[in-house]
Amino acid sequence: MRVAVTGGTGFLGRHLIAELDAREISATMLSRSTEVPPFLAGKKVVVCDISEPPEDLYQRLGSPDVLIHLAWGGLPNYRSLHHLNVELPRQYDFLRTLISGGLRNLLVAGTCFEYGMAYGPLAEDALTRPTNPYGYAKNALREQLEFLQGEHDFSLTWARLFYMYGEGQAAGSLWSQLKRALDSGEDKFPMSGGEQLRDYLPVGRVVHEMTDLALACRNEGVVNICAGAPVSVRSLVESWIADDGRKIELQRGAFAYPDYEPFAFWGDRSKLDAIRKRTGLPAPRNI
Repeated sequence: MRVAVTGGTGFLGRHLIAELDAREISATMLSRSTEVPPFLAGKKVVVCDISEPPEDLYQRLGSPDVLIHLAWGGLPNYRSLHHLNVELPRQYDFLRTLISGGLRNLLVAGTCFEYGMAYGPLAEDALTRPTNPYGYAKNALREQLEFLQGEHDFSLTWARLFYMYGEGQAAGSLWSQLKRALDSGEDKFPMSGGEQLRDYLPVGRVVHEMTDLALACRNEGVVNICAGAPVSVRSLVESWIADDGRKIELQRGAFAYPDYEPFAFWGDRSKLDAIRKRTGLPAPRNI
């Protein structure tokens, strides 16, 4: 199968490429830079700025059977109007160009922020009421692509991502901050109160789920990529410390709870599990 990937140099993208490698699938990468990072050495890389996609980009990418689209600029500033003013129009134009050129299967990374300030378990058919520009722009892109399906025959799977953690994550992420504190020999780790409930998966599990969906080349629509069970941030951090084996005291309450997220929400993975059962996919391995 011919697979193309955007955003392959980011945190999620690097792990997704490793997942494809483990399955002996050599993907074509799209990159804005002519400087190829070492981990992409030997792979096919097509240089292109997504804000100026050539009309024959689909052919330049080798006419892939499926595109896994992870690229998105302006993060982690979720509140920036950049997502609306810049990312949304250029993302749609980029994907429209590929679809017009012949792309027939597309998987796009969405976000749980599309749900907005919703509480409790969240299924894919819940109303989307995003409250920050990032979530709004992602949700709007999904709706634009669904309208585009009325004019072009292509399958769309919208992988709505919840929270994740793992090697290579941004320095400001909770997991990376804790790892840095442990490596530095800090006695205390400042954090919020930690009682908020979230839905976390290790990044290896996330890319495994996404790859299964992408390679199936089906029109699944929105699919939550989640654990399907809530965990308190405090419990999660404590489990990371226990797994690491080193000691550090949690300085809970050092930071306020974020005001752009509901206090308690998590994903409903019933649809994802049903897809796995219907398509005969094995249960995801414990990553």
